[in-house]
Amino acid sequence: MRSRVSASTPPPTTLLTTLDRLWLTEAVRLREEHAGPLEDDEANRRARAQGGELAELIEYRALWLARRDGLINALQHWRQGARLAGFALALLALFTGAGLAWAALGDGQRPVNVFWALGSLLGLNLLTLLGWLLGFFLAGDSGGALGRLWLWLSEKLARDARAVQLAPALLTVLEQRRLGRWLLGLGVHGLWLLAMGSALLTLLALLATRRYGFVWETTILGEGAFVGLTQVLGTLPSLLGFGMPDIDQIRASGTLANDFESARQSWAGWLVGVVLVYGLLPRLLLTLFCLWRWRRGRAALRLDLQLPAYRLLRERLQPPSERLGISDAAPQRLHVPGSGTQLNGGDGAVIVAIELDQSQPWPPKLPGSVADASVLDDREQRRRLLDQLTRFPPQRLAIACDPRRSPDRGTLALIGELSRCAASTRVWLMQAPAGQALDSQRLQDWHQALDGLGLDHASSAPLSWLENGHD
Repeated sequence: MRSRVSASTPPPTTLLTTLDRLWLTEAVRLREEHAGPLEDDEANRRARAQGGELAELIEYRALWLARRDGLINALQHWRQGARLAGFALALLALFTGAGLAWAALGDGQRPVNVFWALGSLLGLNLLTLLGWLLGFFLAGDSGGALGRLWLWLSEKLARDARAVQLAPALLTVLEQRRLGRWLLGLGVHGLWLLAMGSALLTLLALLATRRYGFVWETTILGEGAFVGLTQVLGTLPSLLGFGMPDIDQIRASGTLANDFESARQSWAGWLVGVVLVYGLLPRLLLTLFCLWRWRRGRAALRLDLQLPAYRLLRERLQPPSERLGISDAAPQRLHVPGSGTQLNGGDGAVIVAIELDQSQPWPPKLPGSVADASVLDDREQRRRLLDQLTRFPPQRLAIACDPRRSPDRGTLALIGELSRCAASTRVWLMQAPAGQALDSQRLQDWHQALDGLGLDHASSAPLSWLENGHD
């Protein structure tokens, strides 16, 4: 017998975070907004059976549709693409930082102009930091060019057409508490933190393995400007224990003939300290600040029930008659229409037939523990039975079909929906009445269709299985 997971259980979302749930809910909303309403009768019915507040019902419905339509898998693919994009950007940041250090110090054959080196190490970092601050406070930019590049790469690397709504949905969810700027800011500052860390380590490695001399040069400025600037920049690093050249060493470095060992060491310590304090530490502090704001805001995310799409869902998920409250306790046993047999919710067995004509006798002689759900002929009967089975899913369900009819899409969809209401399901392809023969090709079509649904089927009534759980 094939093993089959019943869809009467909630969607496999136990590994999804609160953000993932809101993200998928918003993705379903955007999809319906652009492509029109989805076929959601079963999702709505299961959400109503689940019970709870409106936000919980909307989320359950969306997650059920997301699982059915492959959005949960698309989310996993998008996450994989995001990780690959982040890894690629992290590698770029590491190589960028190392390249900045190499460009600043050179090969050691010539003296290093300290302020050109400082500009090479900190210039791009400070310019991008200034751009981020201006965008943050003036333009409300969520993350700058690096953040948009990461989102674009994530979508491209996901390589899943179903993921097209995921990036807009994520930004919409995050916009609720203006979290987009903190998430993308975390990425931007984290990348620059990697770059400056790489630059600092490369700088230390070069200074430890090569002999560098340091000079300053000018045509229009006096040495007093360099002395003052050097002391100002070295004040904070000196508080952390980094060395700083004295006035005589700074003045002596203005000549290319300077080759004092103590001066080289002082300038090296000064350069490392300035890069650490003005390059790495600001990015570290901003990364930690963005992380704190991101975690704090993420914990406060909620579904925005004021959106028009969610207001429309209220009537379908919480009909007025249900919102008035419960006047009677839930029955201990489920009444199944037809023969009047009752089923103890979750422990019994049910048999139902689909569109039988008068030549097929119904019901068969049933054991006392098996409930007859009668013959489903119209939409109302189907809806009523599906509602009951959703609330009280049986352990075993047998579905009787007349294989003289073609296995059309509607019948197969109903069989699939019924099967998802039970822990285990079998299909009974009834024998033709006396004097009539079954079309072998049509019977083969039934077998292929039911195999595609993953359902067991047989030509004999599964009465022993219904009663005992085995043949």
